[in-house]
Amino acid sequence: MMPKRTGLLAALAALPVALLTVAVASPVFAADTPAFQIDLEQLNDSGSTGTALLSLRGNALTVWIKSEGMVPGQPSAQHLHGSTDGHDFQCPDDADDTNGDGILDNTEATVHYGDINISLTESGDTDAGSGLAVDRMPVADAQGKVSYKRTITVGQDVVEQIKDLHIVQHGVDRNDNGKYDFEGAGKSELDPKLPQEATAPTNCGVVKGAAVGSVPVGGVETGGGAADGMSSGALAGAAGAASAAAAGVLVLVRRRTAPVAAVAKTGEAA
Repeated sequence: MMPKRTGLLAALAALPVALLTVAVASPVFAADTPAFQIDLEQLNDSGSTGTALLSLRGNALTVWIKSEGMVPGQPSAQHLHGSTDGHDFQCPDDADDTNGDGILDNTEATVHYGDINISLTESGDTDAGSGLAVDRMPVADAQGKVSYKRTITVGQDVVEQIKDLHIVQHGVDRNDNGKYDFEGAGKSELDPKLPQEATAPTNCGVVKGAAVGSVPVGGVETGGGAADGMSSGALAGAAGAASAAAAGVLVLVRRRTAPVAAVAKTGEAA
């Protein structure tokens, strides 16, 4: 007959691997900090995707972004676009290239995603006037990845309408030469001193439904959000359920093994 302790440990080991993985690997959520998820999807056939979280604590807005498929070594202008007065802006798609030149420029896209509300610079001002401050924007690493985090004080209108705002990152490499240049698509319609490659949108994402509940400690992972069609809320629920299940088994193991330890101390057989 299998000893009770061995049986319980075997039962714990027999739990589904996925259940234990979720319990151990899922981030811890801060219950008092609501968060909103944004999945960034490519524009201009850029191959750039990513994930972002917006969290609010009073008027302090924290923005996490992890994206990939950016132009390596080049700055990425990025902003919160949209409206705080009730207009419903959304992300465009490549079909919105109205002049048919083969590139969705920022002027064509702004009709759909709205004007700049907040410039997501790494330092200094964050107003719309800093929208082209490429010297203060994050630079993609050698693998074309951008990792960004900043906390910004925002107005009450942003707090109340955060779900109507969305993130756009800019910068494409039309001629695949690893840099922004005028040969790729000419001058930017926003600033003729800049190549259009530097200001054309590379990805865009809107807030996904309601608040996803809370901010994961450590930020966000790069990718398209929840896997296999599960929402972030569902994943958070699964993580909670898995944690509870694992905790329950561990408590059971402790309760069952405690008498064994006590018996061993008295010299009786376990």
